[in-house]
Amino acid sequence: MTLPAATLDHVVINARDDMDRAADIYRRLGFTLTERGYHSLGSMNHLAMFGTDYLELIAIPKGATSGRMDLLTFPFGLNGLVFGSEDSSVTYESLAKAGVPVDPPVEFTRPVKVGGQSHDARFRTVRMKAGVVPYGRVYYCHHFTRDLVWRDEWRHHANGTVAVVRALIVEPDPAAASKLYADMFGRESVRDIKGGKSVVIGNSRFDIVTEAELKAQVGAAAPGAEGRKAYMAGLTFRTVSLQKAARALQAGNIKGVTESGGRLVVPASEALNAVLEFVE
Repeated sequence: MTLPAATLDHVVINARDDMDRAADIYRRLGFTLTERGYHSLGSMNHLAMFGTDYLELIAIPKGATSGRMDLLTFPFGLNGLVFGSEDSSVTYESLAKAGVPVDPPVEFTRPVKVGGQSHDARFRTVRMKAGVVPYGRVYYCHHFTRDLVWRDEWRHHANGTVAVVRALIVEPDPAAASKLYADMFGRESVRDIKGGKSVVIGNSRFDIVTEAELKAQVGAAAPGAEGRKAYMAGLTFRTVSLQKAARALQAGNIKGVTESGGRLVVPASEALNAVLEFVE
C-alpha cells in the first residue's frame, strides 16, 4: 500500500460570519484577494493565491440559518490545514486501509469569473471524522478545475508572498498529536524539534508545539487560546523581500509588527487571531 504524498494545498482562516472585516484585514496585510466566491455547501470565501498553495478566508453570510454553520463553532483565526489530492477516491481508500479515520469524499462547486465569463470550479474533499482533530479541520482537497483557481493574475501580492512555509499548531502532547500524520504520510515525515514535533508537508511543514514553545517563539504576538488547550496558532509565509512586506504592512496601517532574526512578525491581534510571520 502506498500512502498519499504529503503536499500542501491551502490553509484556511475562519472569519465566522464577518467576511467583510476579514477581507479588509487581509487586504491591508498586503494580500491580493480573489472576488468573493460562494460554495454550493453554503459558505463563501476569498483566496490569496501563491505559487502552488494558497490562503483561504472562509465564512458564512450574516444571519445564515443553514449551510456551513459549523464555522460558528470555531473562533476567529487559523482552523483549516488542507493537503492536496490528485485522486480523492484513491486518497480515501489508501487512508482508510491505513486506519486513518476519514469520511467518504464530498463534492461541491463554486462559480468563478474568468475573462468576464462565469465557470464552475469543482472540488472533492476527504475529511477527518468529527472529533479526530481537536485543534481545527484537517482534510484533503482534489481540484478538478485547477485552471480556474491557480491563475497568474491572482498571484501578485503587495507583501511579496509566494508560498506558505509553515503552520503552527499548539498541542499539550505534540508526540501524541503527530501520530495522525505518521499514519497519513509515514513515520519518516515526522521529526523532533524544540518543544514538539514537525511534519514535512511538501515544501512546507507543520510544527506541533506546546503553548510554552509558541510563546517562546512569538511572545505577545500569539493568538488568544479562547479556552482551547489545542489550537492552530499561525502561519509563516515566504516573501520575495522582507522590505517589500514591511512596506505593505506599513501602508496597511498594521500595528505591532516586529522584525528580528530575518523575519517580520504580525501579532495575532492584527490578523484575525492568527500570528503571521514573513521570511525570505
